[in-house]
Amino acid sequence: MSLSRYVSALSMAVCLVSASPAALAQITPKVGFVNTERILRDAVPAKAAQTKLEAEFSKRERELQELGNRLRQLGERLERDAMVMSETERGRRQREVADLDKDFQRRQREFREDLNQRRNEELSQVVERANRVIRQIAEKEKFDLILQEAVYASGRIDITDLVLQALSDPAAK
Repeated sequence: MSLSRYVSALSMAVCLVSASPAALAQITPKVGFVNTERILRDAVPAKAAQTKLEAEFSKRERELQELGNRLRQLGERLERDAMVMSETERGRRQREVADLDKDFQRRQREFREDLNQRRNEELSQVVERANRVIRQIAEKEKFDLILQEAVYASGRIDITDLVLQALSDPAAK
């Protein structure tokens, strides 16, 4: 390293060390943290999405429960009466229970897939809206960085309550 570079680097180091705390505070980034899990659980739009999903899927869920009860009752009746039935009747009832069980399993799988797809659609809308609110807060409050995932975040930088409050405001869409 040439002498002039060494002197320049040393001068810069001295300037940084001797900088006033006010000057250092100006270069310290303002960081915030948002607990996404809390947003998806507690935000007004998230609760509205959950209510919407429950209303949309409640009929199918009841139908599945009724079909499951019917399947259970047929299975119990077959087990109870198997000894007094003819071989033909027992075989017919076993096929009936097996067919009903296949139908039940298929409907249950379709229900879960449909529910998961709709839940993902609804939650993605909530996340998009939350991200817009977070950006607005960041610009207004002059944040340099806002994290949504962290192993640890101090309560001093947690702005989740601020985001929840903004999301509950009907004017903030």
